[in-house]
Amino acid sequence: MQVSRRQFFKICSAGLSGSSIALMGFSPATALAEVRSFKLARAQETRNTCPYCSVACGVLIYSMGDKSKNAHSNIIHIEGDPDNPVNRGTLCPKGAGLLDMVHSPNRLKFPEVREPGSNEWRRISWDEAAERIAKHMKADRDANFIETNKDGVTVNRWNTFGCLVSSAASNEPGYLTVKTLRALGVVALDTQARI
Repeated sequence: MQVSRRQFFKICSAGLSGSSIALMGFSPATALAEVRSFKLARAQETRNTCPYCSVACGVLIYSMGDKSKNAHSNIIHIEGDPDNPVNRGTLCPKGAGLLDMVHSPNRLKFPEVREPGSNEWRRISWDEAAERIAKHMKADRDANFIETNKDGVTVNRWNTFGCLVSSAASNEPGYLTVKTLRALGVVALDTQARI
C-alpha cells in the first residue's frame, strides 16, 4: 500500500486525536456495549398454521397495536415456529413470503358473488355467504340424493356434490369435517394433501 507523506500525517493525527479523546473519558466502549432492543420485544406473538399446502407448517405471527377495543393490530413479522414438530422453524419460499400475502392489496378478504348472467362481482356478508351455500347444497341434495341402488340396497349417496377438505387443519377439525360430509352422503370427498 502506497501512502504519501500527507496521508501518513492525516492517519497519525486521526489516531492521536482518537486516543486523546479516549484518555479524556470519551470512550465509545460504553455506547457500543449497550444492549439494543429486540424489534419484536413489544410485539404480540400468535401461533398459527401456514395456509399454503398440506404440510401444515407452524408459524409465529407477530403483531403490534395498542390493544384497545375495536382496534386492529398490524402484522409486522411472520416466521417459522421452532417448537412445531412438523417444520421445526423452517419454511418453504411460499411460507417465508406470508407477510407479503397478508399485506397484498389483491388479497380477497370478504366473500363475493357473481350472479348468473352478470359480469360483476358483488360483495356479500359472511352470513349471506353461508346461507347461500347451505341453500344451494340443500337444493342439490334434495334433487340428486340416491337412497337405494337398482337392486334395492341402501346406499345413501350424493354423487353431484364434492368437497376438497383443507389439509392445514389439525386432526380434530378434519375428522369432524369428514364425518359431517359422509353423514350427508358425499362420495366425492378428498383432501388437499393428495393433490
